[in-house]
Amino acid sequence: MTAQWLFGPRSLLGLVLLTSLLVTACEGSRLGDSVGQTLEPDPQLAENSDGSGNSSGTENGTATVADTSEDSTDTAAGSMAQTDDEVPQPGDPNFIGPVLEGETASVAKTPSGSSTYSDLNQAPDELQPYLQDLAALNLLKVKPPSGDAASETASDEFKPNQAITRREYARWLFAANNRFYQDQTSKKIRQGIISSPPAFQDVPTSDPDFGIIQGLAEAGIIPSSLSGSSTSVSFRPDAPLTREALLLWKVPLDTRQTLPQATVQAVQETWGFQDAAKIEPRALQAVLADYSNGDFANIRRAFGYTTLFQPSKAATRAESAATLWRFGNSTEGVTAEELLKGTQAKSVDKNQTSDSANQPADEAEATPNQQ
Repeated sequence: MTAQWLFGPRSLLGLVLLTSLLVTACEGSRLGDSVGQTLEPDPQLAENSDGSGNSSGTENGTATVADTSEDSTDTAAGSMAQTDDEVPQPGDPNFIGPVLEGETASVAKTPSGSSTYSDLNQAPDELQPYLQDLAALNLLKVKPPSGDAASETASDEFKPNQAITRREYARWLFAANNRFYQDQTSKKIRQGIISSPPAFQDVPTSDPDFGIIQGLAEAGIIPSSLSGSSTSVSFRPDAPLTREALLLWKVPLDTRQTLPQATVQAVQETWGFQDAAKIEPRALQAVLADYSNGDFANIRRAFGYTTLFQPSKAATRAESAATLWRFGNSTEGVTAEELLKGTQAKSVDKNQTSDSANQPADEAEATPNQQ
């Protein structure tokens, strides 16, 4: 029974042996090729049954997606960082919004120059425009006479209501006159030279303002022994400047001629000053000459309407500066405002000329790019 199952015609082993015999017998024939092809495995099934291919494809696909995600994350992070950098911060011109505590330190501050003062608004309202124009022209430099004074006065303080010294006004007067008439050499004052004998005993050649004070004395603007004044042997540079001295120094640079003879009665009739008799004779001439300037008079500009001149009263820095705002007589003169506008106009013209000069070069550079 067992032998029949193994070797019988219907047994499994018998079928295998029979098939092998048929293939061997038919090798090289059409029937053998056909049977061989039938018994070969299907290539597609072999590919599908290969687990390594599917696993590899899945891993590659996952890696690709992961790489793409990482790139997207990096790009997004870079964009966010760039956006944060471009957001206006406190202190930037385009920043709009509240400034929190701690952020004010980053706000840029405009540096203050030597002609920028923080206390000009403390001067009388009528004098502030004069101070602003002169300060913009850098004609109101404050230089304390000593180290102690320097420590008391901040660099951005003008102290408009403080009494001015004779030295300080001499500096301003000299600088303003030469600036107002910078294009008219015949009206400029020259500094004194150190080889000249000092006009004042207390202003030696070693004094930092010797050239200015000596120059004003030699021009006859400041009374001295050179002009025949036997009482003006000392200048007293750090003493307060009185109102009558203020007029005596400034008016000759307005009229540009000899001061007229004056009497107390003439000053009383013109100005109406009740204390005209207290004015020193030479200063009385300057006061009367100033009246001829009408609304451009230094007294009106510096002191306003008054029936008391108070000749011995110290002039303040603001009052003294107001007298320097204009040079000239009643018919011809120049103001600090006009000078400032002219300076600004020249600056604009210079910039426009520079832009025009650069325009052909810019167009020449742009032409190759357009081509």
